Amino acid sequence: MTTSAHPPADAAPATGAAANANGAASNGALLDVRQLVKYFPVTRGAIIRRRVGWVRAVDDVSFSISAGETLGLVGESGCGKTTTGNAVMQLEPPTSGEVVFEGRNLLKLDPSERRKARRRMQMIFQDPYGSLNPRMSVGKIIEEPMYVHRLHASRKERRDRVRELLELVGLSPWHAARYPHEFSGGQRQRIAAARSLAVEPSFIVCDEPVSALDVSIQAQIINLLRGLQDRLGVAYLFIAHDLKVVRHISNRIAVMYLGKIVELAGSDGLYDRPLHPYTRALLSAVPVADPEIETRRKRIILPGDVPSPVNPPSACRFHPRCPWAQARCADEEPKLTAVDGGRQVACHFWREIEDSGGVPPVAPSEALRAG
Repeated sequence: MTTSAHPPADAAPATGAAANANGAASNGALLDVRQLVKYFPVTRGAIIRRRVGWVRAVDDVSFSISAGETLGLVGESGCGKTTTGNAVMQLEPPTSGEVVFEGRNLLKLDPSERRKARRRMQMIFQDPYGSLNPRMSVGKIIEEPMYVHRLHASRKERRDRVRELLELVGLSPWHAARYPHEFSGGQRQRIAAARSLAVEPSFIVCDEPVSALDVSIQAQIINLLRGLQDRLGVAYLFIAHDLKVVRHISNRIAVMYLGKIVELAGSDGLYDRPLHPYTRALLSAVPVADPEIETRRKRIILPGDVPSPVNPPSACRFHPRCPWAQARCADEEPKLTAVDGGRQVACHFWREIEDSGGVPPVAPSEALRAG
């Protein structure tokens, strides 16, 4: 026996006005995610299970993606990146919020309509070994989505399309007769890309598609995705933890921390001028190829570990680890608001931190300790 898994009325923020990545009303975005929330129940008990809390995996996340654009989503492991992608794709039903794709709210569609919408949005998973059925040939794997969505009337048309897709992702048509275990990790991700393109989508969620691959192979897959985007105009939500990879492929980047977006900006702007303290700490850990610059750089070491999403800190979730935290940070949650150049940041003191040169104080703020 299990108690209700639905969050209480005050567990998730109510859906409000639509907002895009620049803080304005959404107009013509391919994908518009509005105040997305995903909580998982924490239960206890062997026979009678009861809910004792919630894992706040994604908590009030909003962003938009235009046609042909790539939005990178970065953050530490466990920050909610993959759950966000799964919730957008409806693989994990959101607790609340809206996912508006091509003008329709996916959360309000019936199963048949949602299935039709999924033809236009696909996913490339992180594990190139577990995401392909080992009992199916490559040709069958790529052909299956076309059969499910009733594309191409005859089997010959579908097989011709399979050969076209294999050549498009850099494989040979004769690979269609082989099985996944006969390919390397990079080749398997090419097969996964071909499968995702089989139904001619306009949007693809790339969930850390290169993290399980060797560095040399990562570059090949990233270049493949960029080439496919230039040729087909597909949009990406690119989820990763490697900041260099994200910069190479993304137009804009959203930084997540403990279920919330703390900064969203253009790719070059984020790297050249990070505003949020967490973004500064992440970028300070990225090595620089020039040894002279690397020796002069000062890394920002964050104390402690990432707090549990079951019991996140009050107000600003980053304040227990932030070198610049003050008493206000523990009392008032900063909102993700538009600042210079239309970028967004969720920090009370981002301007003061920037004016000080971004050099963290030697010791944590006494004001925060007193608070």
